[in-house]
Amino acid sequence: MAFVHPLILWLLPLALLPILLERSHTRSYSWVDMLPSDPLSNFIGFLLKVLAAIALLCIILGLAGPHSLEQKVERIGVGAQIGMVIDRSASMDDPFSGGTAEGRVGETKSVAAARLMTDFVNARKNDMIGVITFSNSAMYVLPLTESREAILAAIKATAGNSLFQTNIGGGLTSAVGLFEKVPDSGSRAIILISDGAGRVSWEIQQKLRDWLQRYNISLYWVVLRQPGGVTIFDPKYESHYEEALPTEVELYYYFKTLRTPFSAYEAEDPKSLAAAMADINQKEKKPIKYFEKIPGHDFTQLCYLIAVLMIGLLLSVKYLEVRTWSAKK
Repeated sequence: MAFVHPLILWLLPLALLPILLERSHTRSYSWVDMLPSDPLSNFIGFLLKVLAAIALLCIILGLAGPHSLEQKVERIGVGAQIGMVIDRSASMDDPFSGGTAEGRVGETKSVAAARLMTDFVNARKNDMIGVITFSNSAMYVLPLTESREAILAAIKATAGNSLFQTNIGGGLTSAVGLFEKVPDSGSRAIILISDGAGRVSWEIQQKLRDWLQRYNISLYWVVLRQPGGVTIFDPKYESHYEEALPTEVELYYYFKTLRTPFSAYEAEDPKSLAAAMADINQKEKKPIKYFEKIPGHDFTQLCYLIAVLMIGLLLSVKYLEVRTWSAKK
């Protein structure tokens, strides 16, 4: 049991006042020694004091805000701990689905990605999901959580106006930080969604390689590719390519050297992006242990209800007492 305002509990001794203080009568009698003792009246009088004390006790407890503590219950489900790393560079505002028949511009990349990630989250009920965005630097949005409302709100926020450059290294290192203080559920993954790639320094590459292995994290990279642009799967880059590799291809080859599972996808439109998310959804359906949070119960209303009941009983007795004097007149 806990209290929202525990200092109010210092008023609890006031609840004893109805029992300790004698009742003052409106009528006085010169001599009552010859009257016989009346145990029933004495008992009823004491009972009324107890009712008044209970009413005061419940009012004070209600003001203190009593509630039970949150509980965590271990469950077995199917899902994963997932860190979503979302590109917020300016190019994410480019159209992704092409023009419509009426000549209007279709969805931007950021809007399409947010819509499909929302569908992905809604289809998975047992995941813990955190969100990191990046442009010039990484932006911490949401820690790993089971709260669907928080996750969906964070994803929705990524569909707004984008910023400048593409610092994938900063986004990935920040995403690894999501897992540091969270117990391993048995299935962990980072989903990186970007429409390009920046160069990642050697130091960051080594850190990522070590950290992903240490925390047992798989990596999925979804590249939102421009039609006719560079494809990371082009075999001409695999050997005997004398020119400098495009940044996307260079990053792809680095990811292939990771010591943990890695998969890459290319999406040129919302349909191919949906297919990539569906494939990730199937791969990350593994049995996991997770803790379901059961919120504490608020007892404030119950305290006030008991207090009202006690006061109602006291008023009823008072009403009967008045009727008794009126009848004797």
